[in-house]
Amino acid sequence: MKQQSGNWFRRAAIVAACILPLAAPPAWAERIKDLASIQGVRNNQLIGYGIVVGLDNTGDQTTQTPFTSQAIGNMLSQMGVTLSTDPTKLQLKNVAAVMITANLPPFARPGQAIDVTVSSMGNAKSLRGGTLVMTPLKGADGQVYAMAQGNVLVGGAGASAGASKVTVNHLSAGRIPSGATVERAVPTALGQGGFIYYELAQTDFGTAQNVVDAINAAMGQGTAQAVDGRRIAVRAPEDSDSRVAFLGRIDNLDVRAVAGIARVIVNPRTGSVVMNQRVTLDPCAVAHGNLSVVVDGGQPAFGQAPDIQINQAAGSLINVKAGANLADVVKALNALGANPLDLLAILQAMKAAGSLRAELEVI
Repeated sequence: MKQQSGNWFRRAAIVAACILPLAAPPAWAERIKDLASIQGVRNNQLIGYGIVVGLDNTGDQTTQTPFTSQAIGNMLSQMGVTLSTDPTKLQLKNVAAVMITANLPPFARPGQAIDVTVSSMGNAKSLRGGTLVMTPLKGADGQVYAMAQGNVLVGGAGASAGASKVTVNHLSAGRIPSGATVERAVPTALGQGGFIYYELAQTDFGTAQNVVDAINAAMGQGTAQAVDGRRIAVRAPEDSDSRVAFLGRIDNLDVRAVAGIARVIVNPRTGSVVMNQRVTLDPCAVAHGNLSVVVDGGQPAFGQAPDIQINQAAGSLINVKAGANLADVVKALNALGANPLDLLAILQAMKAAGSLRAELEVI
C-alpha cells in the first residue's frame, strides 16, 4: 500500500513538472533591432520642386499661382522654346506645381530606385492622372542626390457637376513607386574604429543593461558595454564581411525590455487618451463644471469590478479612491459627453495635485 502511494506521488510530481512550464506565462522579449539602431545608419530627407503635367483641367489656376507659370516658362526655355508672351499670363489648367519629398535610405548607391511623394502646393483640384516631369531632389546640403519622374498614383477619386461635388480620400497628393533614381551616395560610417554604437529608441538604464547582458551572453563577455542610458558600445570585427554577419546576429538577439515609465498621452484635437499599464491614481476629489463621477476601485481579488456612479448635479465632486483605474475615470467622463478640453483640464489638474501618478504628455 505504501509502495503504491509512493508511486502515485512520483507520477503526480512528473505530471506537475510537465504542466507547470506550459502554465507559466510566456516570456515577453523584443529583438535588439526593434529597440535600438546603429549610430550613423540613418535615412536622409530629400526635397524638390517640380511640375505635374497631363491633368484633366484640374491643375492650378495660374492667375492665383504665378509660380506655376514661371516654372513652365523656365522649363520651356531650357528645352529651347522661347515664349512670345509673358509666362505669368498663361492659362494652364493641365499643370500643377508640386513639392516632391523622399527618404534616401542608408547605404543607397547610384542607380537604386526609391519612392517619392508628390504634394500640390498651389490650388490644383486633383493630381489624378498627372505625370511628374524630371525633377532634381536635393539634400540639406543643397546637393542633388536623386532625380524623380513618373506617373503619379492618387488613392482618391472625385466628381463634380455644377455646384455639387463628391470627393473620396485626398486628391492633392500622391506617390510614385520607384519614382526617383539615386544619383549620389551618402557616405555611411559603420562604426568608429573597432566599435559599433547602438542607440536605444528611448533612454532607459534598465533596458540598456539588458541589451549589454544579451550581447555578452551570446558573443562573449566584454563584447558590449553601456556608455550611458541610451548608447551601447559593441566591439566588432574589423573585416567588413565579418562585421556585417556579426551585426546580423546581434540584431536578432532577444532582450527583455524593462517596463517604461507611467505615461498618459492626450490629443485634444482628436479627443484621444492613451495610457500604459503603469498609470495609477492617488485619492483625489475633482469638480469640473457639472460633471460628477465616483469611482470605487472594488476588490479584483474577489472578482468585484470597479463601481462607477455618474451624477450631473452642478458643484458635485469627482471622488476617486486610491487604487482606482484611470481607465474607469476616463470612460465615465466620456460617457458624460466630456469634450477633449474638459478631459485634458481634469487630467492636468490631477497631475498638478499629485494624484495622477504618470507623466502627462499633450500631443
